[in-house]
Amino acid sequence: MPSLMMETTRASRQLPRLPADDALAARIAALDWASIAAQLDAHGCATTGPLLAPEQCAALAATYGSDARFRSRVVMARHGFGRGEYKYFAHPLPDVVATLRDTLYPPLADIANRWNESMGIGLVYPGDHAGYLARCHEAGQTRPTPLLLQYGPGDYNCLHQDLYGDHVFPLQITVLLSRPDEDFTGGEFVLTEQRPRMQSRAEVVPLAQGEAVIFPVHHRPVRGTRGIYRVNMRHGVSRLRSGHRHTLGIIFHDAK
Repeated sequence: MPSLMMETTRASRQLPRLPADDALAARIAALDWASIAAQLDAHGCATTGPLLAPEQCAALAATYGSDARFRSRVVMARHGFGRGEYKYFAHPLPDVVATLRDTLYPPLADIANRWNESMGIGLVYPGDHAGYLARCHEAGQTRPTPLLLQYGPGDYNCLHQDLYGDHVFPLQITVLLSRPDEDFTGGEFVLTEQRPRMQSRAEVVPLAQGEAVIFPVHHRPVRGTRGIYRVNMRHGVSRLRSGHRHTLGIIFHDAK
């Protein structure tokens, strides 16, 4: 008898593929990565400008209704995560999601390796995403982590970190798929920085449809008067005031 995983994978392969933008990888390569690195160093987050076209955003958001594309669904209120829900994609990932994950990883790995060196962390990330996933899979982290999040009026996401196992790539992205002030109001992306012996700092990041924010998963280096120190980071989403909001989350490590 075929396993549930085999049946899910077979069903996913029979679904029509999402419209993929052949120029997406080129757009990512053409980003001002020096500016993105400087923003991450200074503020703990950076925005990309629009990466996905409106039709790509709509196609991704529409997949939320097809359970065959996903491996699990989480209702936030059941776990104290907030209100709203999200689903983790199953293999094979949609073309757009796979392209984002594979193409964004190398420049982010450069930033992550520089951060580790500055904090005295000896871990070095491979230059390509396949090499990093091989490391995750050897440790038993084999479940894909890209996800779609869905919010309605009054929904929100509590401050949290997306860890999932011993191997954690230190940067991730969120792409807004809905149109602010047209599809929804409220629902701002929020990032907090917990600094030693100081009050926490909050950052609210406005996004346009198709735009991504890059941010740390759990900590980042900050330069102080006595050198580099590590600050703890969390992210979430403020209360949605009206409408419906979909976002795509790209996490580069897989889960146990």
